[in-house]
Amino acid sequence: MGIVAGLDSSAESTRIVVCDAQTGAVLRQGYAPHPPSAAEGDPQGWLISLGEAAAGGVLEGVQAIGVSAQQHGLLTLDAGGVLVRPALLGNDKRMQAAAADLTDALGGRAAWAEAVGSVPQAALAVAKLRWLARNEPESANRVAALIQPHDWLVWQLLGRPLRRTTDRGDASGTGFWSAATGAWRPDLVELALGRQAVLPDVLGPAEPAGHTPEGLLISAGTGETMAAAFGLGVGPGDAVISLGASGSVFAVHHQALTDPSGTITSFADATGMHLPVVHTLNAVRVLRGTAELLGTDLAGLSELALRSTPGSYGLVLLPYLEGERTPHLPHTAGTLTGLRRESMKPEHLARAAFEGMLCGLADALDVLRGRGVAVRRVFLLGAAAELPAVQAMAPQLFGTRIVVPQPADYAALGAARQAAWALGVQHGTLSPQEPPHWPAAAGQDFEPGEELAAGQAVRQQYATVREQTHPGAFQGGAQ
Repeated sequence: MGIVAGLDSSAESTRIVVCDAQTGAVLRQGYAPHPPSAAEGDPQGWLISLGEAAAGGVLEGVQAIGVSAQQHGLLTLDAGGVLVRPALLGNDKRMQAAAADLTDALGGRAAWAEAVGSVPQAALAVAKLRWLARNEPESANRVAALIQPHDWLVWQLLGRPLRRTTDRGDASGTGFWSAATGAWRPDLVELALGRQAVLPDVLGPAEPAGHTPEGLLISAGTGETMAAAFGLGVGPGDAVISLGASGSVFAVHHQALTDPSGTITSFADATGMHLPVVHTLNAVRVLRGTAELLGTDLAGLSELALRSTPGSYGLVLLPYLEGERTPHLPHTAGTLTGLRRESMKPEHLARAAFEGMLCGLADALDVLRGRGVAVRRVFLLGAAAELPAVQAMAPQLFGTRIVVPQPADYAALGAARQAAWALGVQHGTLSPQEPPHWPAAAGQDFEPGEELAAGQAVRQQYATVREQTHPGAFQGGAQ
């Protein structure tokens, strides 16, 4: 069927994978770092990085390209399509006050959850718009159109046509598009910016954004989370837990979930399904902090933890070191309980850190389960997923099969798979409703086994301490 490419423009770099469109086999790869940037980015730097990653004939013979990019970035264009200012990126925390302001302006968390499936956070484009209107009114007055990083890259590859496009996955992360209705909310743009702005057309999963002057097909593209899910090959019954400094839990579901508490963020995916997401503020940062306290590294902490036993001799760590989003405890701190003379050993504290982190993520997973999301296996992503202690404890604490995929550029692979889909539809060999059947991600499988009962006991011990320390924290949407 041909050769396709997927490019992923993340916050740090551009990665390209070139694949056989029918089998998904990786033929070539390219990589280039992005120029250093802080809260704001120069999109021209993304293009330079793309050119460097494609050097040496990486894209030779390619017939279609899919684009994945960092989510929650905002690019503002004037009436002539010129950038008003540098891009505002997802890691910009200046928008926290603007997010809170917007939440109140619409009537609270439940009103936002009903409107667009998410509550304003500093990362979302809608909060960036409110910040721009309040802090840079001259720039805000010039804004005529709004796009995100993946939209901008697609637009550039197509030669900057009059029509600008996005996809439902990336649109669902703006704060002014509803995954439930599949429509923009221009009134929320006006609420944030003070007036209307032109928004891109939202393409279907297999719909092309267009063709380059040379005839190269460019697919709709999507955000990194959606592209990674598509590259992993996850489907109904699958959940993905990402272990970064903070954590995220998402699952493939057949419908958008409206959560009045705002605990669930209702994203769309890259296939026509939905990706409800629950975030935690604390994941690997808990392990790193404990490792520093004990004078070791993550590998050493893992080794220590495996010398202890389930339940950590009664030690329970509530891992809310940065406050917490799930449960909603933004101003709290972590708590260590169960200190007795026999439990005051490094190995028990090490295990309590792993159990606390994983129980916090299991709480987030249970939020989705409590809303009817089927979870038959969990994919664990991130370097910490390779730690023996995580692999030993996660199956029993999550109560399901765990898959640790082999390291790969899954977002770029997902973008390439999308390109193959659009190319197949164009050639009449694939249906718009059925993506190409590429092999699922290879990885290690871990089953709960005989330790499941011990894991349930640890979860109960953790839940008891959590409820005693923060009574009712999971009422109103999370269980």
